Amino acid sequence: MELLTNLAHAFQEVGEKVQSSLVVVQGHRHGAGAGMIWRKDGMILTNAHVVNHRSPLVYLSDGRKYTARVLAHEPEIDMALLKIEADDLPAMSCAKKGSVKVGQFVFAVGHPWGQKGYITKGIVSALTSTQTRNSDRQLPIIRTDAALAPGNSGGPLVNAAGEAIGINTMIVGGDQGVAISVEVADEFVRRALEKAGVSEKTV
Repeated sequence: MELLTNLAHAFQEVGEKVQSSLVVVQGHRHGAGAGMIWRKDGMILTNAHVVNHRSPLVYLSDGRKYTARVLAHEPEIDMALLKIEADDLPAMSCAKKGSVKVGQFVFAVGHPWGQKGYITKGIVSALTSTQTRNSDRQLPIIRTDAALAPGNSGGPLVNAAGEAIGINTMIVGGDQGVAISVEVADEFVRRALEKAGVSEKTV
């Protein structure tokens, strides 16, 4: 009973901490995915496959709507960086590098079936890597049994403290979800901002 109570509290705390940093990204004419506020100055991180045109719409948790610019789009690692004209946004907290362990509880957050801010629980099943589509590069990924569905793409996989450890990207093998490591996301954003000539100081 105590374990169930603690788990229920964890769900509630994660939901409260993460929801304000979660966004809806409408990058297709039909359907939408998720994304997270990466920096308080309007940088939004999502999956590349969620964004298929240059002016996706971004909806914040408070209902505000923005037309975003695509700063970077890299299908090879399924990541996209968007920019909206907004300031002082609640950026997602990220876990420390190397802190993710197999077996730890995790929560996947997104908008499956149009249900905003939907949370599912699971564990880290494996820390592994996969070869990218057009090169021999190995991409660090997190496998989880947390239930994922269309609409989870681009949303965060978070630990029990509500810190992002990965970005949900696909469903494989029926019951195994895959998230791109947050370290990969951080490097992707760094490269994108450097190429765009944007300062990295704002967090």
